[in-house]
Amino acid sequence: MFNFYPDRFFSRTDVMSRPTPVPAVNGIYFWWFKEIPPGVPTEGCIIQDGYTLLYVGISPDKKGKPNSRANLRQRIKTHYSGNAEGSTLRRTLGVLLSAESNFPLRRVGSGTRTTFTHPGEQWLDKWMEKNAHVYWVANEEPWVLEEKLISSISLPLNLQGNNHNFKPILSAMRSKAMAEAKIMEIADERGFRRSVIAELMNE
Repeated sequence: MFNFYPDRFFSRTDVMSRPTPVPAVNGIYFWWFKEIPPGVPTEGCIIQDGYTLLYVGISPDKKGKPNSRANLRQRIKTHYSGNAEGSTLRRTLGVLLSAESNFPLRRVGSGTRTTFTHPGEQWLDKWMEKNAHVYWVANEEPWVLEEKLISSISLPLNLQGNNHNFKPILSAMRSKAMAEAKIMEIADERGFRRSVIAELMNE
């Protein structure tokens, strides 16, 4: 049974404000979406106030990374303001939305990292501000709770440990995006910094 309906949703602006409302503790976070990315099935998904739960994550992941010292604040901020190299959620969303954004996955820097480039990541910032809200619950061993949730509710955007019928489709899409990035030339981002552009966010 799902007992984590939020009393409120937190937006990107909320999370990135100072002081941030996100605590620096262990826990699990839930991503609720207003607009569903193209092709994502929502049958059986949990819905509240017009938002659909599509993904859960944890911090730290002691099961996968025993020495991790990450916390909710760090991880949620990374999803909202990082890039596809450091956030599997951003990578998934960017791949699903690439036809709309016109920003495919690209190799950047020395060519060992892949992102949607600075403009593409900023486009994704804007999309997430409008459509992706988060809620979290403190928990000392969130990896235990995450495993139970993934096995019991419909979470089409989760990959690890998930048996959802969308998983092989999503995995194939991500693999295809990576393969295409490898044959494209490395994006030249010299002189362009990754930052939030207020005008872009307020359009």
